[in-house]
Amino acid sequence: MNEDLRHILRHPDFDLNAVRKDFPYLDEPHPVIYLDNAATTQRPRQVLERLGAFYGHENANPLRGNHRLSLSATEAYEKARIAVAKRIHADSTSEIIFTRNATESLNLVAYLFALYVLKPGDEVLITRLEHHSNAVNWQFACRQSGATLKYVELGEDFQLDMADFDAKLTDRTKVVAFSAASNVIATLPPVKEMVRKARARGAVTVVDGAQYVPHEAVDVQDLDCDFFAFSGHKMCAPFGIGVLYGKRAWLEKLPPFLYGGEMIEYVNDADSTYAELPYKYEAGTMNVGGAVGLHAAIDYLDGIGMDAIAAYEKALATYLAEGLDAKGGIDLYRPRQHEAGTMVAFNIHGAHPHDVSTIMDASDVAIRSGHHCTQPLHRGLCIGSSCRASVAFYNTVEEVDAFLDAVDTVREVMGLSPDTPAEEV
Repeated sequence: MNEDLRHILRHPDFDLNAVRKDFPYLDEPHPVIYLDNAATTQRPRQVLERLGAFYGHENANPLRGNHRLSLSATEAYEKARIAVAKRIHADSTSEIIFTRNATESLNLVAYLFALYVLKPGDEVLITRLEHHSNAVNWQFACRQSGATLKYVELGEDFQLDMADFDAKLTDRTKVVAFSAASNVIATLPPVKEMVRKARARGAVTVVDGAQYVPHEAVDVQDLDCDFFAFSGHKMCAPFGIGVLYGKRAWLEKLPPFLYGGEMIEYVNDADSTYAELPYKYEAGTMNVGGAVGLHAAIDYLDGIGMDAIAAYEKALATYLAEGLDAKGGIDLYRPRQHEAGTMVAFNIHGAHPHDVSTIMDASDVAIRSGHHCTQPLHRGLCIGSSCRASVAFYNTVEEVDAFLDAVDTVREVMGLSPDTPAEEV
């Protein structure tokens, strides 16, 4: 165990045993060793109980009724918006739009830019790191508008090639969209630097924070990005709730994304006027329970402390990566000389990732296998798929050790050794 990890586990402000008591999935007689946190996290009792209390005692359609239950639901919904704004340091709650997930948030921006902003000759710059949610949407936007899509490639140590970024960022660049943290190779791009350079060229910045917000404190005003998206389910909240932060000037300038109930002011026979922000972008009945659950998750994470969470998760991920590296015969796709995130992508020589995850599941170890919704990234790495183990603040050193033992089990079952040559997977 590295010294950073020992220090954190001895620190009185981080009580791992107390944290683990909050998660019902660990109450099972033989709980799974859950290392698929980059896909979705487990939920603590505090979130589940708050969700049950809302649906049991405050359930009603918000914003539409004057009866006490509707007013209670409205209050819970707007308190959640306040919590989100505070969590990411938005200037105003009017800049917080509730969506289904980060994917919908990123699609909202791309769709509106495709229809109303981009034109032939314009360029959109994204990176090789991107999740499909921040790539396919911009393919659509460019196809619809006639703009050109460009990719920033990777350089050494799984970092973005900033020389390539500088070369491809021109006066024709209208949008720069990129992840604040890779969901596969744990790269942490220089967000502030990229936003600053994009702004100097007059480009709009769209940051995918889905893998960043659950692990780090965020200040969108300090980042100075125009849009920032994330999901609740990757930070202990329920499925089906996401957030789009947008600078007020852009949200006021752009038209609505969806049309119908609640997002209107007046509806005439031939035209309509729209509600003020943020309701202009929240058509129909919203996921109030999800918003309430997200509020509870934010309170829970803040109660532990984001600095403590970040330090522990990064140290635990480093411990996992070092353990894999020491075994030999394993390709790691993760920075070694730079700060990295909470996941470790790897391939065992001679073993297909799907076989690895299946055999590990038989040992009660849950990891991810496949392309992780990043096919362009995997092509850039010259592989078709990979395994991914991703840790959270409720995972333990002992669980990581069990995962490392499961690697040995994979080799034993498949008749492999550290000397087995690498094959294309």
